[in-house]
Amino acid sequence: MTERKDYGVRILSLAPWPVRRRLLYHVQRRLLPRLPPDRRLRTARQWVPLEPRRRLKPITDAPALRVRTPAGRLTARRSVQADPAGVRRDNLDRVVDALTAAGIPWFRIPVTALTCTGVAVDEADRDRARAAITADAHIETLNDGRVLRVSWPVADPAGRLVLGPDYACEIEFWRTRNTTLVGPRPNPVADVIAADEPEITVAEAVFGPFQNATRRYRTREVFTMVSPDRVAFPIDAVYTWVDSSDPAWRRRKNQALRDNGWVAAANEQTANASRYTSRDELRYSLRSLQAFAPWIRHVFLVTDGQTPAWLDTSRGDLTVVSHRVIFGDTGRLPTFNSQAIESRLHRVPGLAEHFLYLNDDVFLGRPVAPELFFTPGGLTRFFPSGALVGSAARGPGDTPADAAGKNNRDVIQGAFGRVLTQKMKHTPHPCRRSVLAELDLRFADRVEQTAGHQFRHPEDIALLSSLQQYYAYLTGRAAPGQIRYLYTDVADPITPFRLARLLHHRDYDTFCLNDTDSDAEAMTEQSAMLAEFLPAYLPFPSRWELSRPRTPAMRTPSAALSKVGL
Repeated sequence: MTERKDYGVRILSLAPWPVRRRLLYHVQRRLLPRLPPDRRLRTARQWVPLEPRRRLKPITDAPALRVRTPAGRLTARRSVQADPAGVRRDNLDRVVDALTAAGIPWFRIPVTALTCTGVAVDEADRDRARAAITADAHIETLNDGRVLRVSWPVADPAGRLVLGPDYACEIEFWRTRNTTLVGPRPNPVADVIAADEPEITVAEAVFGPFQNATRRYRTREVFTMVSPDRVAFPIDAVYTWVDSSDPAWRRRKNQALRDNGWVAAANEQTANASRYTSRDELRYSLRSLQAFAPWIRHVFLVTDGQTPAWLDTSRGDLTVVSHRVIFGDTGRLPTFNSQAIESRLHRVPGLAEHFLYLNDDVFLGRPVAPELFFTPGGLTRFFPSGALVGSAARGPGDTPADAAGKNNRDVIQGAFGRVLTQKMKHTPHPCRRSVLAELDLRFADRVEQTAGHQFRHPEDIALLSSLQQYYAYLTGRAAPGQIRYLYTDVADPITPFRLARLLHHRDYDTFCLNDTDSDAEAMTEQSAMLAEFLPAYLPFPSRWELSRPRTPAMRTPSAALSKVGL
């Protein structure tokens, strides 16, 4: 039976996605329900390979490989380090350098797609422009030949992630009509301009947020007008993190447990081990931030005086902040309470007015614009969940998260006479520093009480993940938003199937891989699953990673990094 199953899994790993999807559906619907619950996740993992799709011909040391993408098969250059904004910039630069070398006039134009770039060329130079592009480029013809989409695809060495035509430079062939220039398709600013429109040189940021370039480009003055739909203020990111394998941290936690005897009788999720266990998520969440939100100005990592061994702390766009800095003379340290830490995050020195708060089990899933999280006028967006806050009064059986939701409901009802009913999705939480500071003043007793609990307490409020959203909404500083989002519990045997689909489609803005409460045996299985999935989804290192950790050897993923999460 084992040999037959292994043979089936090998065939499955070679099959194209439509075939794999149908087979996995039958495994999920027919096989798993027949198994004891404690065997389902392991069996699901055996049937759902998350490593790179097997190839009939092994990958050699060749500099390029053929890969299958939604755009069809194409050849991609193999690289150990790349990022979408960098590939986008390289495609643009290779196009404009080729046009310049051929003596073909061009100017930058805005395009609708977030991740593409555009240049305009006179339609009389169409053949010369096509000939100027090197033979190794991937070229697609659009709009009846009036647009060329040009890219030099890049893939990680195993071909798990391909940065291809989605990051192309599109050459538009404009024609002269009397005293105007006419483009072949609409764009966000103007597709008809005066032929004598002044030519100027501007920074790449004029054309959109998805960039990390310093080069300046020729354009026409009309294209430098910034749309009222664009976010134009700086946005930071804030993470919380803890290394639970640190013996000194464990001693502090054990002492705090002895000092807080009430924890023993509290809900098991108050201080359970899986709350602090991580599988290197922070590394990969930062990779997703660089890959899909290059517009983030600065990253702040809030810790209990700890620093990940792999983190490059010398970078000017990253700051590690100690709990002691943000708590000052407030609260009670050391703390092992995520809600207490969140209540102090607006005190991070140098933090921008607008920022995203992320747990390290939250990841961006594809390129996103800042407008997904903020309005151009500075309002935060929030994303209500379909899950509801229980209507009953808070009781001893509530989890810490449910208790905090009910406490938030009481605060909002007392202040505004409104009753919140929905929880928030586990996404990056858009925040305004001034709103959090206002909450700190207006509800000082509740905030101070939360900051003083060393473990999640039934009296806590949850400022970042629920309260600030509703408070900002009811004071005119937030608006509901729409986000394509996936939440899955890593203990759920359906999770491998969801991750396999996610690897194939990559069509969610964000996703959360949460662990609410798992025993040691299950945690080992979950760690192995994420050790396959995360490097496959985000194979390229971020700029915040050292090539070698500061310690002599890297700790194992199951023990290395831990989080304080929701």
